Amino acid sequence: MKNNLKWTIVGVLLGAGAGFLYWNFIGCSSGSCMITSVWYRSTLYGALMGGLFANSFGKPKPKSVELNSLHPDESKLNSEKKN
Repeated sequence: MKNNLKWTIVGVLLGAGAGFLYWNFIGCSSGSCMITSVWYRSTLYGALMGGLFANSFGKPKPKSVELNSLHPDESKLNSEKKN
C-alpha cells in the first residue's frame, strides 16, 4: 500500500510540473482553451493525469477464488438424488 501511494504521489507531482510547463511554454494565448488558458487549471489537469497514469502501474489485485462447492446440506441432497 505504501509503495503504491508513493508512486501515485510521484506521478501527481510530475504531472503537475508537466502541466505547468505545458501552460508556460505552449499554453493558450487567446484564452479560449478551457484547460490551458490558466496556469492552475493546466497544473491540476496534469496532476490528475499524472496520478492516474502512475496509479495504473500498481500491483494487480488478486482475483477472488470462486468455490464451486455447494453448501454441505445441498451436496447431501444432490448425492441422494443421484443414487
